[in-house]
Amino acid sequence: MKLILATNNQNKLREIREILADTEIEVISQKEAGIWLDVDETGTTFAENAALKAAAIFDEAKLHGLHCWVLADDSGLSVDALNGEPGVYSHRWAGENATDADRCAKLLDAMKDVPDGRRGAHFACVMCLISPEGEQHLFTGKVEGEILREARGENGFGYDPVFGYCGRSFAEVPAEEKNAVSHRHNALVQAAAMLRETAKSL
Repeated sequence: MKLILATNNQNKLREIREILADTEIEVISQKEAGIWLDVDETGTTFAENAALKAAAIFDEAKLHGLHCWVLADDSGLSVDALNGEPGVYSHRWAGENATDADRCAKLLDAMKDVPDGRRGAHFACVMCLISPEGEQHLFTGKVEGEILREARGENGFGYDPVFGYCGRSFAEVPAEEKNAVSHRHNALVQAAAMLRETAKSL
């Protein structure tokens, strides 16, 4: 059973492959499927962006003669003290060509005067799964934490070094442990349940 992941982000691809490692589902990137398409994330919510990406890759896959499942996600960090920012703009918040380090630095600067106890934040992820027949399904995951006062850890990506979870940053948590609690995991387990049920009937 093949699943096209609507991204070329190697970190996301690795994380989702690790989470689905105990299944018979073959996860491939859109590039591996021969799809060279950049989808503009013009939605104002994670759900809108996930659906936009999934539908675009699904349509392109059909043009390539591929009739398989497509999964897209949109995710980001929402900070309470910043009225939910960066939210859907998490990747672009520090500029189009910003690095992960740039994003973390901007966030730490924006939060420098926010006292302890008011630094709450959460990662959110919405996944859009499209069946070979074109049916769309949305799944939402979330993980609560707080913004640290400095970047810590070498694992993970994005805002992981400044996101505190149970006394550590997400970048200090081993991948296997993070994958068991992350926002992406919480959404993916719901999508995977549907994929597993479908695989059983094949």
